Amino acid sequence: MSRSSFNDSQIQNRNYLSPIGFKFTLVSKEKVDFFSNTAKIPGITLGTALQPSTFRILDIPGTELVYEDFTMNFLVDENLQNYMVIHNWLTGLGFPQSTKQFKDLTTNVDGLEDKKLQYCDGTLHILNSNYRDIARVKFEELFPVSLTPLEFTAIDTDVNYFTAQVSFKYTAYTILDTIGNPLWTLMKFRRCGREILSLILIIYMMNL
Repeated sequence: MSRSSFNDSQIQNRNYLSPIGFKFTLVSKEKVDFFSNTAKIPGITLGTALQPSTFRILDIPGTELVYEDFTMNFLVDENLQNYMVIHNWLTGLGFPQSTKQFKDLTTNVDGLEDKKLQYCDGTLHILNSNYRDIARVKFEELFPVSLTPLEFTAIDTDVNYFTAQVSFKYTAYTILDTIGNPLWTLMKFRRCGREILSLILIIYMMNL
């Protein structure tokens, strides 16, 4: 490997990832952001099938891909807006008091029923120390399945910001670059440069 090729493969940006390194947004709630200090790209598992052979039974790739839940911790804003978005979404899906709660959730701006409103696409933005996108993880047809409580106390004199944890089910996700191209396209058609090396490092840190 030549010296220039070696230098090109080194990580040039030595800035550390900021403590609030992730932002999550929902398509239907563009004015509400979820800043996160803990988030993971969910794992995936491919099922297998068994194929008999002369000497032993072989595992072969199956056709069913299983996605883990998307779970993240987020900072609750002082007006509880982002927390209540998830809370009201869950309440609409479960309608514990009346079916009107579900009807309100699935009624569009024209007053028509739209069952697709149960779901919402969302994007996890991976941010650098300047709060600019390094990459994005786009989730399709999300819906929440759990939300942790908020514990209020006046005993602690230190200022502690509220955090909550939410878990989502979804159909699938795609890892994108900053302009919306699937990351596998970059890895297939471009030399592994600084941005991809930085992203690989960040994904590794997220899953520690």
